[in-house]
Amino acid sequence: FEKLEEEAAAHRAASGAGEEELKAYVYTERTLTIDYNKDRVIKVDLTSDPASLVEIKPGTPLKFRMFIKWQRTNAEFHSRFDRYLDHAFFKHQIHWFSIFNSFMMVMFLTGLVALILLRTLRKDYARYSMGHDLELAAGGGGEDDEEEYDDDGKPLIRDSHGPGGASEESGWKQVHGDVFRAPRLLPLFAALLGTGWQLVVLTLGVILYAVAGPLHGAVHEERGEVLHSMLWSYVFSSIVAGYTSGSYFKRYFATTNPRSKGGIGVSSGSAGATPMPAGTSVWQATMFLTVVLLPTVAASILSVLNFISLVYGTISYIPFMVILKVFLIYIFMSVPLTIFGTLLGRHAKLAAGGKGGKGGPVGEHFPCRVNAIPRPIPDEGVPWFGRPQNLVPFAGLLSFGSIFIELYYILTSLWNYKYYHVYGFLLGVYAILIVVVCMTTIIVVYFCLNAENYLWQWTAFASGASTAGYVFLYGVYYYIFKTGMHGFLQTSFYFGYMALIALNLGLLCGTIGHFAASKFVRAIFQNVKVD
Repeated sequence: FEKLEEEAAAHRAASGAGEEELKAYVYTERTLTIDYNKDRVIKVDLTSDPASLVEIKPGTPLKFRMFIKWQRTNAEFHSRFDRYLDHAFFKHQIHWFSIFNSFMMVMFLTGLVALILLRTLRKDYARYSMGHDLELAAGGGGEDDEEEYDDDGKPLIRDSHGPGGASEESGWKQVHGDVFRAPRLLPLFAALLGTGWQLVVLTLGVILYAVAGPLHGAVHEERGEVLHSMLWSYVFSSIVAGYTSGSYFKRYFATTNPRSKGGIGVSSGSAGATPMPAGTSVWQATMFLTVVLLPTVAASILSVLNFISLVYGTISYIPFMVILKVFLIYIFMSVPLTIFGTLLGRHAKLAAGGKGGKGGPVGEHFPCRVNAIPRPIPDEGVPWFGRPQNLVPFAGLLSFGSIFIELYYILTSLWNYKYYHVYGFLLGVYAILIVVVCMTTIIVVYFCLNAENYLWQWTAFASGASTAGYVFLYGVYYYIFKTGMHGFLQTSFYFGYMALIALNLGLLCGTIGHFAASKFVRAIFQNVKVD
């Protein structure tokens, strides 16, 4: 209604019409039609008779009449809401084709990544294994001068200047002593990953709850049911946020604390970094950030929007008692679950590092030992595809390309007052997004490691999170060309909620990207010979 009032006011201002030129009319006859099937009411329609439209004039008596009509229908009770669902729009052939195209892109991208990486990694393993064997045979060799070849029949070149005649070690193996060093701002990064995993679980839980609508009732039939499912999914998934942030911090804290068991006295993954202080204060900082990071940002944006609603007097204003109830749920349920999850993660037994017992006290959770002194990251001679700032935007673009059609339908349901009910499509797109983010992030991390840049954690997170930037830009396009919104009220609400959507999607995709990159990095360094 606020939107219609603003449009009417704008139309009057543009046409120069004043309030005195408007005439009031009223319908005096209406018909209430009630359709029923046995003992169930299926639908109720209220219609006005056009012939009963009369102008309201001072002193003129008006006679109102209401007719009630009962009629039998064969429509089933469970299908009573179908009249409000735009099946022609949401189940259009374009929607099906977009899902099929995204699936084919995923298959092609997965096959391409597997082909490139497996082929390239096999060559790397062959080259590194040859250098390792020649180093072991140094001093006693000379009797075997036959050339060795890779899978393509190309000779593995030996450099007489290297130890034992082997080629100088280069590529991603060079950073085996630094690749498992803790990322910069470890407490913040652990909190971001914990929040991201919470959003992954929350999103999956809400979608599955909506897909299971036939079992408990379709979510669009009850007002606010999706919001309630999101609220409780967030509360109960808080333990996931605490556990993942706590376990991640525990795994990497040993590589930053000089006074920890087997500590090495460096932090942040770069030469000359300041050692991170030991003690419980860093644990407390990690737990505090996990608890307040996302709620603080979301509450700040929603508070501004709520204040704007209060000033304009709209029905979008959230009453104080509702805010108080949500705050109490957060304080007495979400916060304790997050703290409990963090304590579980802190005391969890982490998996061993890798094959052969490599590592030591610090490296017991990693395939390779972390060096005491960080190696410098080369800056000269690095190709453009070895620099994270060049690769991250491409990774986000591919991920966005797999979801932008579904994003159009979601934005249309949000801002054009349509009931979104095709949650099966949404579940499929969610799975496609996860696969695409994983594949693109692995490619980005491999190219960076091959350029001897071992700061892969933030790069992996940024590769997935960059999808949010394209989503927000698409939101700007949608606002300009697909909506008729104008005015401060509508603009602030639109971009406020788009900022929340992009923020949460960025955390979610960044966490998924880091997970895939972490598995990839562990896998390749577990299977390479390291002295």
